[in-house]
Amino acid sequence: MHRLEWSHNDTEIKVLLKAAVTLAPTSSKHKPCEPYTVDILGLMCDNLNLADLADAAVFACLTTMFWCTAWVGEFTVPCLDAFDPSLHVKPSNVTHKKDRQGVMVTNFRLPRTKSALLGEEASWAQQHGPLDPQAALQNHFNVNNPPTDGHLFAYKHKGGHRPLTKLKLTTCLSSAAKRAGIEPLQGHGVRIGSTLEYLLCNVPFDVVKIKGCWASDAFLVYLCCHAQILAPYIQASPPLHEGFLCYTMPPIRC
Repeated sequence: MHRLEWSHNDTEIKVLLKAAVTLAPTSSKHKPCEPYTVDILGLMCDNLNLADLADAAVFACLTTMFWCTAWVGEFTVPCLDAFDPSLHVKPSNVTHKKDRQGVMVTNFRLPRTKSALLGEEASWAQQHGPLDPQAALQNHFNVNNPPTDGHLFAYKHKGGHRPLTKLKLTTCLSSAAKRAGIEPLQGHGVRIGSTLEYLLCNVPFDVVKIKGCWASDAFLVYLCCHAQILAPYIQASPPLHEGFLCYTMPPIRC
């Protein structure tokens, strides 16, 4: 304002920010979100009517977000009149890809996200059982048949299609949670629970980081169940190391 040069010191600023976090009162800190787990997803499946137009879209969206490790806002729209085909995911953004070993994944091209204005990609692979995102998505397509260039999780409503809003998603999930006899969870718990699930399945930390499109190690704040996540890595003879050693250690010559 006074055209004075700001001579800042990065080290001092980092120390001040760290001190502010340390000295912040407990009352000012947000309670950590509870993670969605596969058990909770199962309860959602049991308490949503997958033949219902809106419920089919909600469950397909929920399983896609969970197995993609995505934000709720990446697969929903803020309000009914906010859908923009240049900003929001559409059926035409869904493709199927194979790696060199023939392993199939379903890929979603997100036109724009909070951290990637030019868009980024999210993906999941087919899962076993009722929480399979492929089956849920196909059921949604069969029931709602969303327009190719409409919202991916649009559902039929009064002769047309409605894009799935964040409010509609959270309202349906809260109702399903109450029918299941559990407390409703926040939407951010989907991404947290997905991170936890992949780590518990022994997916390496760096792979989880790439899958969630984190540019930093910010995802580490989501970690819980530390003992279970670290258990395979800290045994006296960790089985996870055997595959690594066969590539890094030269064969023994007689």
